[in-house]
Amino acid sequence: MPAFERFKTNYPGVYYINGTSVAKGKPERIYYFRYRKNGKLIEEKAGRQFQDDMTSAKAANLRALRISGELLSNKERRKVKDEEKQERDNRWTMNRLFQYFVEGKSHLKSLKDDKIRYRLHLQDILGGKEIDEISPFDVDRIRVSLLKNHRPATVKQVLVLLKRIINYGAGKGLCNSLGFKVEMPKVDNLITEDLSPSQLNDLLSAIDEDHDIHAGNIMKMALYTGMRRSELFRLQWSDVNFRTGFITINNPKGGKSAKIPLNSTARKILDNHPKSDSPYVFPGVKGKQRIDCRDSINRIKRRAGLPKDFRPLHGLRHVYASMLASSGQVDMYTLQKLLTHKSPLMTQRYAHLRDDTLKRASNLMGDLVEQAINGSQEKKVVGIDDYNK
Repeated sequence: MPAFERFKTNYPGVYYINGTSVAKGKPERIYYFRYRKNGKLIEEKAGRQFQDDMTSAKAANLRALRISGELLSNKERRKVKDEEKQERDNRWTMNRLFQYFVEGKSHLKSLKDDKIRYRLHLQDILGGKEIDEISPFDVDRIRVSLLKNHRPATVKQVLVLLKRIINYGAGKGLCNSLGFKVEMPKVDNLITEDLSPSQLNDLLSAIDEDHDIHAGNIMKMALYTGMRRSELFRLQWSDVNFRTGFITINNPKGGKSAKIPLNSTARKILDNHPKSDSPYVFPGVKGKQRIDCRDSINRIKRRAGLPKDFRPLHGLRHVYASMLASSGQVDMYTLQKLLTHKSPLMTQRYAHLRDDTLKRASNLMGDLVEQAINGSQEKKVVGIDDYNK
């Protein structure tokens, strides 16, 4: 209710007070109207003369609409807005569901990557939608768009994340599951990387010629132990037992800590590796855990003349596994343990490398039968000669 002097107009229940225009700095009228609704006296501001282009006639029209119920009062409008806001706040949109997912999955090592994937690929298209509002078209649009510039494996990771978020929410009773099947891109998981003997020789020479000893030894350890990039970055001196000859891998990709042998070549690398006050074997900035070394390893890769698509660290893990598998001297179960694979299915990608070894072993059968026959005949001839004597 205004505290200024009120002036009546020619319209019942409509009056104005004198004020000053903020924009023009000159006097202007500010209109109000009064009416009763459900026995209660209500007074509202209609608007300002210049700023809102308000007149006494327009104010009277607003008053009539309020009385008839065709137009909500300011208080009623505020109530509706508050209710709408409350309804929006209570909606389990993808954005809200993802935040709940992040809080519940804070222990996951992959959460950092999940946040990046969600922000880059899901948030803009699906963030404001509730799960029931997500259509197959929405998901297809994401899949088709990503496949233009990303590998199928990357696209699959994004779509799997989408399903994980929704399934987590559905499991908590916060939303429904998707009412349709998400089409996944086909991913060739059997691709392995390998290097020829000459490429290996060039790589080792490039490592020895490079000034970054840490990056070079990281690459050598990947080659001679098959350790993952993250495992090498987390490796501490306390994880290396020179007495028993084993390396403990804490929090590997499979989840459960594991041990792998410290072979003689890896032992020699670590024996000659520079040490510091840091607990990490390959420390990063200020002795903390290393998070990257791509500049150095890519420089070494270029100097060695390796293929552009060869991944310097993960590729060397493949080389380790491929060479052991093709040697014919290591069975798949042993290889699985050395690679700390959680499932034998993950190791099966290297099984085809044993084909030549298996063929050579199979070809032995013909020689063995021939030798057995020839040996038997020789014994038989010797027996007759002896009898005649």
